[in-house]
Amino acid sequence: MSAERKTPDASPAAEERAEDVTVRDAVSAPDAEGRPRRATRRFPLFTRDTARPEGGGRAAPGDAPAPARQWPILAVLLTVGLGLLLTALDLFRLGTLLIGVALVAGSLLRWLVPDVGMLAVRSRFTDIVTYGGLGLVIVLLALMVQPNPILVIPFLKDTLHFTVSG
Repeated sequence: MSAERKTPDASPAAEERAEDVTVRDAVSAPDAEGRPRRATRRFPLFTRDTARPEGGGRAAPGDAPAPARQWPILAVLLTVGLGLLLTALDLFRLGTLLIGVALVAGSLLRWLVPDVGMLAVRSRFTDIVTYGGLGLVIVLLALMVQPNPILVIPFLKDTLHFTVSG
C-alpha cells in the first residue's frame, strides 16, 4: 500500500469534488484553500502556526525606535525594577507597593490602550484579571507588612490564632 498524497490541483475530478463540498454543521471554517470544512474543538496533533495575542501589535508606528514601539511594557518593567531596587535597599514596603502599583497600572494600560505591544500576552480579559489581581494582592500585602502595618484586617489575627492553637 503506497502512501501517495494527491493535491487538489492534481486532477479535475478532485477540483469538482472540492467545489461540491457543503458543510451543514453549525461550526465550520475555511481551510487553507478557502473551502469550507468542519471545525472540531479538538486540538490538532501538530501545530503549524501560533496565534498572536489580541493586542500583540506595536504600540507606536513601525518607523519609531524600538523602545518607543514598546512603551507600555517598558513603563511597567522599569517601575517594577525600581520597586525591586528599593526593596533591595531595605525599603521593603515602598518597593513592594511600587511593584503592585506597576502591575495595576499594567492592567489599566491593557484595558484602556488598544495597542499595548508586548504587554499583551493572553486575551485582554485574562491579562486585565491577571495583572490587576496580582497587583492588588501585592499592594494589600505591602500595606499589611509588619511592623506598624498601614492596613489591619481584624479577622486575620483571629484566624491565625485558631489555626495555630487548634
